[in-house]
Amino acid sequence: MKNLNCIIVDDDEIDQLMVVSFVKRFPHLKLLGAFLSAKEALAFCQNNSVDVLFLDVDMPGINGLELRKVLSSIPVCVFITSHPEHAVESFELETLDFIIKPLKFDRFSKAIERIDEFMEIKTKALLYESSIGGDFIYIKEGHEQTKVKLHEILYLEALKDYTLLVTNHKRHCVLSSIGTLLKEDHFQSFVRIHRSFAVQKNLIHKIGSNEVFINENIAIPIGRSYKDALSLLP
Repeated sequence: MKNLNCIIVDDDEIDQLMVVSFVKRFPHLKLLGAFLSAKEALAFCQNNSVDVLFLDVDMPGINGLELRKVLSSIPVCVFITSHPEHAVESFELETLDFIIKPLKFDRFSKAIERIDEFMEIKTKALLYESSIGGDFIYIKEGHEQTKVKLHEILYLEALKDYTLLVTNHKRHCVLSSIGTLLKEDHFQSFVRIHRSFAVQKNLIHKIGSNEVFINENIAIPIGRSYKDALSLLP
């Protein structure tokens, strides 16, 4: 497992120490620093390369959302906060995960699994090839190909230049942006509801004020600028 350089930014010392203790349980996470303010973190990042940012939202001066905008070049951002109302806004900033305090180790471990998956994706050349006239695509990794039926894809999730194709059984990844995929004929059955998400139109069970439910129990956030697209659905 490749070592990942991490920093923690949280103005609550007790919460910060908790995150530090959890990070240290993962040998491949190299903690470069823990900061009580965005100002300190910004100064550090000017001269250091960071892979993962563990970030609180509600902080004095520059808050976590504003800091993420400035540090958008850091590949992975995980928000750890007491304010769930910022979840939708955070995912507009290419957030990989959003954890609600109080932080539990099991939940933190799941976030690390997502980080490892994302960073592994970045190091592999995962490609896809569209089928001709069929309801499927091929996901190609090295010399192997996996046939994925388009109607089984629940939603698409953007990860910078990559896109996750999420089914009930597995999460596939392709080296293509979500915007590029949605322009293709094969993905015309999807509607984009967020900068980071697009869902199968026919799987939408309920549309709430801030989220869409697909297959009754999967909630996907709605981006403010995409609400009009949902209002036009039959």
